Amino acid sequence: MKALAKLAPGPGHVGLAEREGRAPGRGEVAVEVRGAGVCGTDLHILEDEFRSFPPVTMGHEVSGVVAAVGEGVDEAWLGARVVCETFFSTCGACDWCRDGRPNLCPDRRSIGSGVDGGFAREVVVPVRNLHRIPDWLGEHAAVLAEPLACVCNCLCDPSRVNAGDDVLVIGPGPVGLLAAQVARALGGRVLLVGLPRDEARLAVARQLGLETAYADDPEALERLRPRLGADVVVECSGSGEGIAAGLQAARRGGRYVQVGFTGGPVSVPFDEIFFRELTVTSGFASTPRSWRRALTLIEARAVELEPLVSDVAPLAEWERVFADTRAGRGIKHVFDPHLS
Repeated sequence: MKALAKLAPGPGHVGLAEREGRAPGRGEVAVEVRGAGVCGTDLHILEDEFRSFPPVTMGHEVSGVVAAVGEGVDEAWLGARVVCETFFSTCGACDWCRDGRPNLCPDRRSIGSGVDGGFAREVVVPVRNLHRIPDWLGEHAAVLAEPLACVCNCLCDPSRVNAGDDVLVIGPGPVGLLAAQVARALGGRVLLVGLPRDEARLAVARQLGLETAYADDPEALERLRPRLGADVVVECSGSGEGIAAGLQAARRGGRYVQVGFTGGPVSVPFDEIFFRELTVTSGFASTPRSWRRALTLIEARAVELEPLVSDVAPLAEWERVFADTRAGRGIKHVFDPHLS
């Protein structure tokens, strides 16, 4: 079947190729892909800044319908509308697996980088990875369940936001818009900031009822000054400038959460952590617990996903879609492998 794949190691080497599918094995299902979200991680795989094992079909934000089940899988899954966790396999024996943190397993292999993923008409995953989605949730918007689970891993276990906290979210991309909504659901008073070129994204944030500002607007940031800074800073841009601004905007004794992936070394004022006694945390990928958090927020409609989908495209337009994602045009770009 036609798929978008990382074909060889090194920068570049991404393109459409014929990839051989397979029937699901024991404990596995085949999911007919209806939507596959494009993530910043896919750009890092393209540039060889994120580990992958080529040749491998890319794509880890997947929604679809269960089309076939392997041995030992309940046939009640057939026809189910699902999203899926990204890990394909872990060792199951290391300290992190035994602690219920498979995202940190050194031997973890994930769809889209370690094994074939969702930038194709079908993907095979373990049945334990599946989550049913509500009937009202669109198949393209559902791909955002995966980045939402990643955000929940950063913000919810334990909760980094308490009711009444002033929360500064930096970067109004898909992850920033999700993080702002999660922080609000946790009781925070959220200010989402971006650059002037992010105005279209900030406009969507305002439609979601979020307060926004330009990161370089001193009047807007004065709103944080009565509390002498933000109780919580959630950095989602992954840029050195965003990280530096976030460390400087946190109040003394505050909390700083790194969500954005930089893709390489950055220079930051690390002494701000020392002088302000900041608590710095992050979260890599997702866990089964963070997926439960994400699906609960979706089912409660505490987080809106549909407004974040700005483009649905066939796989053949991947170069344009990757360029738009890199340039910050639109919010979430989704491949539908059934489009031509």
